[in-house]
Amino acid sequence: MESKVYAIIPAAGSGRRMGSSILKQYIMLGDKPVLAHTLSAFDRAGSVDCMILAVSPDEKEYIEKEIIKRYGIEKPVFYAPGGRERQESVANALHSVGNCDIVVVHDGVRPLVTPDVIEETIQAARQYGAAAAGMPVKDTIKEIDPAGFAVNTPDRSILWLIQTPQAFKLRLLEEAHKKAAEDGFLGTDDSSLVERLGHPVKLVEGGYGNIKITTPEDVDLALHMMRNRGITL
Repeated sequence: MESKVYAIIPAAGSGRRMGSSILKQYIMLGDKPVLAHTLSAFDRAGSVDCMILAVSPDEKEYIEKEIIKRYGIEKPVFYAPGGRERQESVANALHSVGNCDIVVVHDGVRPLVTPDVIEETIQAARQYGAAAAGMPVKDTIKEIDPAGFAVNTPDRSILWLIQTPQAFKLRLLEEAHKKAAEDGFLGTDDSSLVERLGHPVKLVEGGYGNIKITTPEDVDLALHMMRNRGITL
């Protein structure tokens, strides 16, 4: 029998680039807030047993009433204090993880993730210890110098855009965060922390539609993608 899977969902971002008085995780995306779409996907993912939201403590009451109850999230949702950096939020949530084998981490503002992608990432982590969703890059990538001049063009055939969900064996992710804290290393995602331990991360395709809501243009793009999927708005 496979042990439990905890989902850690950091959702404490300030959303400065959104230019809105409403935090980006609470912006309406069609019929419900961004965060509600994200939680609904994990609620439907069969392997996920419960979720830990890393948020500002003063938002808990709002989330319980206006998202979890209003939109019928059925799986248990626990809370951890959000940090100033995403990495701190995930580390805080790890302290709340109970007896489990796999932890899957996903951005609270990546609402178009599908249960199938969540499941595939979890299964890859069971097999390889660490896995991350992503997609091959479609554009040419340039390396630049401090003055803004291109100095190198990497081979795009070996480059991927990395997304979430990212899933890991619990002890591996705990060790990666502990090492990063000791070294004062701040990574842009959890897979980079695991890579520092010398552990390979298996990549699975998350889909080009698995976007992160960061700017107003992302909201428009997400709505367009939802219509293409036949989702009623």
